[in-house]
Amino acid sequence: MLTNHDMDRTCPFACLLVGQPTLRRMVKLGVLAALDQRIAVRCHMNGMTAEETATYLRHHLQLAGRSDPLFSDDAITLIHQTSRGKPRTVNNIAIQSLVATFAEGKAIVDENATRTAINEVIATE
Repeated sequence: MLTNHDMDRTCPFACLLVGQPTLRRMVKLGVLAALDQRIAVRCHMNGMTAEETATYLRHHLQLAGRSDPLFSDDAITLIHQTSRGKPRTVNNIAIQSLVATFAEGKAIVDENATRTAINEVIATE
C-alpha cells in the first residue's frame, strides 16, 4: 500500500500497487527511491497448493459452463508441479493443454497433451 503522510491531514490518499515480483524489483531502483519509501505494506502471494490448483481449474471450467471433468488427474498434477501453483502459469499451461488436446482429437486433457503444452509455454517465456 502506498501512502503519503504529508497529504494525509488534508487529503487522505492511499493506492494499492499490485503486480508480479518484477514490480518489487523495479520499485527498488534508485530513480524510484521516493516511491519505494512511501510503500507502507508489502505482501507476497505464494503459489497455490496442489488441491487449490485443482479447485482453481475446476472453478474456471464451471465458469465456462463445463460441469464434467476435462483435465485428467495426471494432467492437473503436472500443471501444478510445473507452475508451482502460480495462477498465470497455471492458466497458460491449461490453455495450451486444451489446444494440444484439440489438435490430438481427444476429449480429455491428459498428461501427454499437458507435456506438449508445457514445452510450448516454456519455449515462449
